[in-house]
Amino acid sequence: MKMVILGAGESGVGAAILAQTKGYTVFVSDMGRIKDNYKAMLDEHGIRWEEGQHTASEILDADEVVKSPGIPDTAPMVRSLREQGTPILSEIEFAGRYTKARTICVTGSNGKTTTTSLIYYILEKAGYDVGLAGNIGKSFALQVATADRAWYVIELSSFQLDGMYDFRADIAVLLNITPDHLDRYDYCMQRYVDSKMRIVQNQRPEDYFIYWQGDDYAACELALRLSGEKTPTAVTPIAFADDSPLPVAREALSIPGLHNVRNCLAAYHAARAAGVGEEVIAACLQSFPGVAHRLERVTTKSGVHFVNDSKATNVDACYVALQAMTTPTVLIVGGTDKGNDYSVLLPLIQEKCRALVYLGADNAKLHAAFDDLGLPVADTHAMADCVAACVRLAKAGDTVLLSPCCASFDLFCGMADRGNQFKACVAAL
Repeated sequence: MKMVILGAGESGVGAAILAQTKGYTVFVSDMGRIKDNYKAMLDEHGIRWEEGQHTASEILDADEVVKSPGIPDTAPMVRSLREQGTPILSEIEFAGRYTKARTICVTGSNGKTTTTSLIYYILEKAGYDVGLAGNIGKSFALQVATADRAWYVIELSSFQLDGMYDFRADIAVLLNITPDHLDRYDYCMQRYVDSKMRIVQNQRPEDYFIYWQGDDYAACELALRLSGEKTPTAVTPIAFADDSPLPVAREALSIPGLHNVRNCLAAYHAARAAGVGEEVIAACLQSFPGVAHRLERVTTKSGVHFVNDSKATNVDACYVALQAMTTPTVLIVGGTDKGNDYSVLLPLIQEKCRALVYLGADNAKLHAAFDDLGLPVADTHAMADCVAACVRLAKAGDTVLLSPCCASFDLFCGMADRGNQFKACVAAL
């Protein structure tokens, strides 16, 4: 059996190593440049690879293909594979074949990384043999290949869910569904909703589906699946509301904002479903240190607070970040637009913001959306210039908030690179 891996990032290299350990003939292909550490891992295992191209003769004879979630279905090689009927799956789907571990899977348009990290933190403190995987942590496939665990907490994007067919979550968590990545779904919200709801597929009555009952889609979409009108499933639902009880007072939670109350509620119910006791959860909700690039407090200089929320790559994420602000705010927005409707931000920006700083290769849509508010604005195309503009516009007691609404790939290698550059520029002040 030949397995071809498209994309040699964390998930692709992990899938390649797992495939080799299971007896596949493996070939890895990446249209970009493969990082040196991943090349070393592939070479160490004697796995053939190529970069900067997709060689059709090497790929089209595959029995199966594991595709990086970042590669769209419209890519020419993916289209060719689908036309000839070659199965294309995600790393999560592939790794799930080879583990008997129980899984807690977390998806949602916003809050995935914080909630996944918090659940993992709780289970680890409770003494569980647990791994962290998906969009964060080490590759699920690599962990299964080298040090399989009894439990995994897995963050799942819509792209990863699209490549899952037989995989099943023992405990599924859906935080919210708000417009995001619509450019990958032909600007059709229902297609994106259906992608998110794939997290319940294959679940059994003894499994759990945890969701926020205030979401615009989750309850209705679950009802359609429980009734068999859409992709039938059978599962035990757990719905939580903003006023649902927690084992600690909300003001004692270690992470701020209403959206993080929801994240904590989701983590609480997931941990309880996994059998963790209330006392352990209560302690963890008060001690969890948070996650880099998610409302991360950077420093205070000359009375100005700097907060890194680079993970806010859509409008809803920026909205909840602004909601959490308690001081006048200089807001940094911009990047690669994903079909965003910025109008929902206007009242909150008027209420919370002292000024706006645009950071992107092309800020025209931001000017069109926000300039009529009459706030001071600055137009920047590099992080150093952006931070300098923020310093000019901010006053003592203000907060400079990097919460960009957009993807980062116009000027940066990714949202982490954007956040790290922000922190470095602030440190240099």
